[in-house]
Amino acid sequence: MGQDPNALLSNLPLTLTFPDGSGLRCPNWPAPLDALAGMLGARHWHWADRLSLLRWTLHWRRRGFVCPPGQTVQALCVPLSPRVRTDLIEPLCVAALNTPAPSADAQVLLRVLRDTLTGPSGSSHLLLPRTDLGALFPAAAQTWLRQRDVALHLGQRITTVRPETAQWRVMDQTFAAVVLATDAAHAATLVQACAVDAPPALTGSMQVWAAQARALLFEPIATVYAVGAAQPLPQPMLALRSTPEAPAQFVFDRGQLGGPPGLLAFVVSACRADRQQVQQQVLRQAQDQLGLTLHPLQTLVEKRATFACTPGLLRPGTRIAPGLFACGDYVAGPYPATLEGAVRSADAVCEILCAELGAALPI
Repeated sequence: MGQDPNALLSNLPLTLTFPDGSGLRCPNWPAPLDALAGMLGARHWHWADRLSLLRWTLHWRRRGFVCPPGQTVQALCVPLSPRVRTDLIEPLCVAALNTPAPSADAQVLLRVLRDTLTGPSGSSHLLLPRTDLGALFPAAAQTWLRQRDVALHLGQRITTVRPETAQWRVMDQTFAAVVLATDAAHAATLVQACAVDAPPALTGSMQVWAAQARALLFEPIATVYAVGAAQPLPQPMLALRSTPEAPAQFVFDRGQLGGPPGLLAFVVSACRADRQQVQQQVLRQAQDQLGLTLHPLQTLVEKRATFACTPGLLRPGTRIAPGLFACGDYVAGPYPATLEGAVRSADAVCEILCAELGAALPI
């Protein structure tokens, strides 16, 4: 959409290092040499740790990165050394799946590892925004659409979607197709209400879709913003030793990513404490692990940030009914609740719409 990725994103080779310098750091080499060098050169790891990760990565690769259904990440990684589990697997699991390893779906993590460690060159890189997410994508998307004379109606709450003959009515307008690009709860509410007026042949499947969307369990994410860092962190993003009393898994140096100097953002995935408690715990964690005395600026807790990516989870599909679709990070797909998963679901909807509507599409 005309955006310059190099200006908006900090593109770094995969780095999961802790404040003491330990952890995995991949060089900017072609794949798979980058992952191999990262595994063999992990700092503060014994050779047994490095060979443990390499051996089991090759084992998973030979098996096509597939594991028995219903297996958890914790059970999958029992053969790995404790250092590999604590320094790599557990941080990666909670970052990607936002679900603790004892209850996270091993198959989904294996898919992430497959695409990250054995994909094309650059697949494992970290893309850290240098700007706010609005400027990164949505604002540019609006401009791109307006340049193509697409009508945008912002700030209008949609409360009714009704089927009509070969069309769908959204409030007082009709469309050839409708895509629900909302969170699971809002989509379920609209679909359940829509099923009441749907033809009998569609009512049952629509009710099943709504029930699956409503059945998803959610995990919270807390972000603690604090100021007072006199010097930049060694990396724009550092992993932290996470415990129930020190809950943050990662810290981002916003000063290195386009924000004001000295501003740090601590991320607590699968947060279990309330806002005040997690803020106090993170400030103590910053003192203990970073040696920094920080002052809290703001703490945000998103209680329904992502769905819990548990084994055997049944996720609703992309197609709800003929001409009615859903896209988002929660729909059925190989990825957990990530931006990548949401974008892939949108790509899938676009392919279906192009195939079924063809020249009727305005873009």
